[in-house]
Amino acid sequence: MTQAAPGITISRILHAGYVMACEGTRIAFDTIFENPFSRNCHAFPDLRFDQDAIRRQRFDAVFISHFHDDHCSLESLDLLDRATPIHIYCIFDELFDMVRRLGFTQVHPLRLNVPVTVGPFQVIPREAMDADVDSMFQVKAAGLNVLNVVDSWIDDGTLAQLVREGPWDMVLWPFQTMREIEVLAPSRSTPAPPTLPEEWIPQLQALAPRYVVPSSCQFLQEPWSWYNRAFFPITYAQFAREVGAALPAAQVVRLDPSVSVQLDAASLRPAPPLDWVIPVGPQDVDYVYEGNAAPPPTAAIARHFAPLSPDQFARVLDYCRTTLPAKYGEIDAASDYFDQPRIWRLSLLDHAGQATHFRYRLEPGGPARLDDSDAPLGWATEIPATKLYGALEEGESLTTMYLRINDTVFDAATERDLEDADVVDDPLIRSLFSDTFGAYQAAQLRRLLARSFPE
Repeated sequence: MTQAAPGITISRILHAGYVMACEGTRIAFDTIFENPFSRNCHAFPDLRFDQDAIRRQRFDAVFISHFHDDHCSLESLDLLDRATPIHIYCIFDELFDMVRRLGFTQVHPLRLNVPVTVGPFQVIPREAMDADVDSMFQVKAAGLNVLNVVDSWIDDGTLAQLVREGPWDMVLWPFQTMREIEVLAPSRSTPAPPTLPEEWIPQLQALAPRYVVPSSCQFLQEPWSWYNRAFFPITYAQFAREVGAALPAAQVVRLDPSVSVQLDAASLRPAPPLDWVIPVGPQDVDYVYEGNAAPPPTAAIARHFAPLSPDQFARVLDYCRTTLPAKYGEIDAASDYFDQPRIWRLSLLDHAGQATHFRYRLEPGGPARLDDSDAPLGWATEIPATKLYGALEEGESLTTMYLRINDTVFDAATERDLEDADVVDDPLIRSLFSDTFGAYQAAQLRRLLARSFPE
């Protein structure tokens, strides 16, 4: 009797995190062992991690698709053995330096289309649409072919390459489309259409996998957050329905955190779950989308956050009065809305919902200047003061800051001009993030090193 060929055991950690095992070799992808992660991403379905058990895990390699903090967290890497080979796709040397400073001795850059061999596995980074940021992974072992799209988008050139790399046994597909830009300006955004993006179904049909896993985006924000009704327009049920109808020969398989399956050439079978990822409460949950979901005022949101100390609030005020005006003159806008002078109002909301307003005159190519004239307003930004402090000192990212942009009515000429403006041209966004890399990880590293080497 001929023995069946070995397969690959595929286990879900969280979000885009997976463990794959074959012939005694274990590799992991986008290892996030935190709940919440990225500051306010709460696992959905809910779970907890056994961190002591994670410290006992040994992986033959870890692969990180890109530098975003929901894929590359030093707090999570800190739980791993420092001899673990870490392979990262990133064009910035600073990230590799940070991981080495954490103590890892084998930190390697990934190159597109250059395979990395680990035991029976061959892991090949593939080009995503935004190649300066992220990557995808083709994983080959035991005669099987798995595509981990992470949370990337695929252009026509890469799709043609991936079709040539087929046939595909399994595709881990990013089933959710997050509305991280739309929630910044909800009064100026239209609700998402109740369907998958139009390019997804043809791409999946071209790949023609045996199994499709709805991947990434296993989280919600804080329980009180209006984002939970406005951020995630696609449900698991909708994804399964649309993909199942378009790919009748494929099977849509939901893998919740801890769940494992054994993939081989003939079948997909349940396998023992990861015992260090512990489900909490109901797991058969789904998203609910309510368009723009009547966002509460920023003042109400700000009341959910702890107050800043006097020194912390002074730090924020100094940034608004001194650093930000100078910084604004050093960066360029992506659209031409700011090619003429504009009056910008920045509003800081404290823990009691009280506002501190700053008015700036923005000149093309020059610094921002505090302005007390009665000139008409041309842009408005609101932010909880605690969140601005978090961005300045703790590497907080845009998606957790509850920024609100242009949530007012301007004069008719300004409203016409705003139709062609880009929300991310917001002066605060540009001043905070235009030339900053890895602030979240850098803040993590400072905390971890201070914990390990206290003064």
